[in-house]
Amino acid sequence: MRTPLRALLITALAIGGTFGLDPFRNYQLATAAACFAAVAGLTVLVGLTGQLSLGHAVLMAAGGYGFACAASAVDGPAPVALLAGLLAAAAVSGLLGLLLGAAAARLRGPYLAGLTLALVIALPAAASTLPLGGDQGVRAPFFPVPEALASLIAVEQWHAWLAIVIAAVAVTPLMILRSGRAGLRMRAVLDDETASRLSGVDPGRVKTGAFVASAVPAGLGGAVLAVATQQVTPGGYGLAFSLSLVVAAVAGGLGSIGGAAIGSVLVTVLPWAIDELVGLAPSEFGQRLDGNLAVLLFGAGLVALTLAWPGGLARLPRPARLLRFATPSTTTER
Repeated sequence: MRTPLRALLITALAIGGTFGLDPFRNYQLATAAACFAAVAGLTVLVGLTGQLSLGHAVLMAAGGYGFACAASAVDGPAPVALLAGLLAAAAVSGLLGLLLGAAAARLRGPYLAGLTLALVIALPAAASTLPLGGDQGVRAPFFPVPEALASLIAVEQWHAWLAIVIAAVAVTPLMILRSGRAGLRMRAVLDDETASRLSGVDPGRVKTGAFVASAVPAGLGGAVLAVATQQVTPGGYGLAFSLSLVVAAVAGGLGSIGGAAIGSVLVTVLPWAIDELVGLAPSEFGQRLDGNLAVLLFGAGLVALTLAWPGGLARLPRPARLLRFATPSTTTER
């Protein structure tokens, strides 16, 4: 019970923190929460089973499309439409994750990465072929602030609340899975598939289950983005966005849920902060740097981070540990 209680406390603190943010910052917080749900699943998938997925944005898109279509089809109160959309997002992304997991049980290394990468590239063509609105995508229903809270909070803050709660519901089972028997089986398959098979663990079943477990949070993250933007388009889940999810997982620390949260905030806020700094430059100089300096500094910062702390930001030494290391013990002094 310690993990759900900790998740509940963090969720309450995050919701309380929205009162100190302006509408745009609350929108950024909702976006970071959506990325956090997807990155948490990705970091468990890569960190515990070693399966590299470059196409988690497609799982988010599947969840976003499932949410938009199901929520729009429900003719009823907003909570019912929201719940139906979330269930559809989890079901569609979980089914796609099951198909990818079945392929992952037979593929490994660059072959699996290539398969997931091909899905990202094929997403615009699939959106044009299937009844998904083509490049324009589909509209997601708007969820206004409830009447009881309309005089207290703005709509951006309300969407941030929804994003935080949905991300918590998506990520908490991953934390329980990671520290339970399923997590031990994943680590066993990662260390040695032959030894795990001799111990009675089926590597194919474990890999498939890991892909499904990472796909469902990604789909719910796509639903969060649909709530925040009221639109689902294939262009919003392209290759750059999919690679940014991998960057967030690596920068935060593979296998760490807390690192996934740090990495999600990093990839959400840092590009915007760099663009703001570029905007402060003189007009002619700023036009030359616009779109280029942000990518350069962002990439250079991540390279430096990886070289300095290969384990990610979650592996940074804590102040207490540094203090114990820096303070000589009594035995050493003697």
